[in-house]
Formats: sequence, structure tokens, C-alpha cells
Amino acid sequence: MRGAPGSKVTLTIARKTESKPLVFTLTRAVIKTKSVKSRLLEPGFGYVRVAQFQEHTVENFAQALTQLYKDNKAPLKGMVLDLRDDPGGVLHGAVGVSAAFLQQDALVVYTEGRASDSKMRLYANPRDYQRTKGASDYAKVPPAIKNVPLVVLVNAGSASASEIVAGALQDHKRALIVGTQTFGKGSVQSVLPLANNGGIKMTTARYFTPNGRSIQAKGIVPDIVVEEGNEALASLRVREADLERHLQNPNEAAEGSKPAAQPATKPASTGDKPKNGDSNGSGDAASDVQLNQALNILKVQQIMLKKTPS
Repeated sequence: MRGAPGSKVTLTIARKTESKPLVFTLTRAVIKTKSVKSRLLEPGFGYVRVAQFQEHTVENFAQALTQLYKDNKAPLKGMVLDLRDDPGGVLHGAVGVSAAFLQQDALVVYTEGRASDSKMRLYANPRDYQRTKGASDYAKVPPAIKNVPLVVLVNAGSASASEIVAGALQDHKRALIVGTQTFGKGSVQSVLPLANNGGIKMTTARYFTPNGRSIQAKGIVPDIVVEEGNEALASLRVREADLERHLQNPNEAAEGSKPAAQPATKPASTGDKPKNGDSNGSGDAASDVQLNQALNILKVQQIMLKKTPS
């Protein structure tokens, strides 16, 4: 199916609901996805979705946060960071998004491997995520963002860089992680050159959260488990631990087996599907089970804050 942009490819597809194969002619193109989307869920409550961590994600994320404050015309009461079905991407993007909510120089992630050059520690500091020199990408974002109540949505499709963000915010107790257990892609691959002008791709290290938890094969376990609301889709989910010959989690032996967390909400029936067909719902809190729970959690936090003596 690969080919030059602008060229055409014909696909013949069989479906059990059709009596004969369907033929589609598609034009190849370079698909550019929008990394960051944002909007106000309600007055005072912001929503930012990161679909994938790309080269410009940190810049776009900073712009989205700034725009939320402008649109709200007042300090935010809470925010939802949606990392569901985010497969990962560039590492500095994950560090930069984490840095928006963490204090300066807080540890975001580190790696451990057999070789000394496979060990790395990355912090909430522009030197570890900024693409360009000069003012910080977050220079125009109100400093209050560091203390805004935050809920991070994850699911089994959240992998790699998105797990790094969720793990860092969870370890620093900066956010509540809501949803289902993440994919568990916590290994580092390196391409080593060979003498014949070729190369070999090898796993050289593992990612660890600030508190020393390995992401590999286990992923990030939510603080509050909320199923996706689409039982049929959930049954099709595959995680790293389901793959043959997957790299083991080094913490498993020390931690021992733990009972799985119980869901906070009852999954919807098989027939209930997100309105727009996306796995993570329509982005509307009224029809998206997990997003609705995230918004409710933020509202409860506001109630508790008002009851807490100053």
C-alpha cells in the first residue's frame, strides 16, 4: 500500500455484512495529525487532548493552555489532560508536557540499562525539552497552571511517552490518573550501526517513573479505574504483557502479584458506542463515560476545597 503522495491505490475489502467485496480507490497523501486540541468543558474547567507527542507538541500545548485562560477569562478551577489512545512519540514532548504542571527541576523520567551510556535522567527544565533557545515555551502561560487541580485520562491505548507523563504526574501527586491500565511500553530501543552500512535495532534500557516504577509490561495503574463504556472495544484491547516474548518488568518480582483494581463505574452494554465512533468518546462529557467522571472528580475537589478551612 506504500507509494508516492498523489498516486492512487485500489483496495478490495470483504465485509461480513456485504454480499460481495467492496472496491475503494484511495489517493495516497502525507497525513498530518493535529497533536494538541483544547476547549472549555464548562466555565472554569479546561480540556486538553494530546493525540501524539510530536516535534511541536510542547509549543502547541503551551499555546492551548494560554488560550484556555483567555477563553475562560478567569483562573481555571480544574483541567482534564486526555492521553487516551496516545501511542507516544518524541521523548522531549513528554518531558515538556509534564513540565507544564510540575515544579522546576522535578524529575520526570529516567532510564536504566546495562551500558553506562543508556542511563539518563530528564527533568522539568527547558534544557530537557525545549527545541529552541530563548524564552520558555511556557513564558506566556499563567503560573497558576502549576496548582490547577488536574485529572489525566488514560486507557490501554496510552503508551510510551503518554505513560511517562501519567507516571510522572502520579508520582509527584500532581494529578489523579483516571481510566484503565495503560499499554506498558517502557523500553528504549537504539539502532546500532553495522560494518555493512546496515544496522540492528536493540532494546537497550527501560523507562522508570520518578519513584522508580518500571513502566515495562505493567504500564500505569489509574488511581481511579473507570471503564471505557464500550465493552466490545475493551475486549479487543491488547497490552504489552499480552505480546509473546515481551520484556519483563523488573519490579514484578519485588512487588509480587497484586489484585486488579476494581472499576469505579459499571461498563456500558456492548451496544453502547461513542457517538462519533472514536474509542475515547466524542469529547463531550455527556456521552463520554470517562470524561464525565473526570469532570465530576474535579467538581468534587472544588467542593472539598471550599469546605477546607483557610
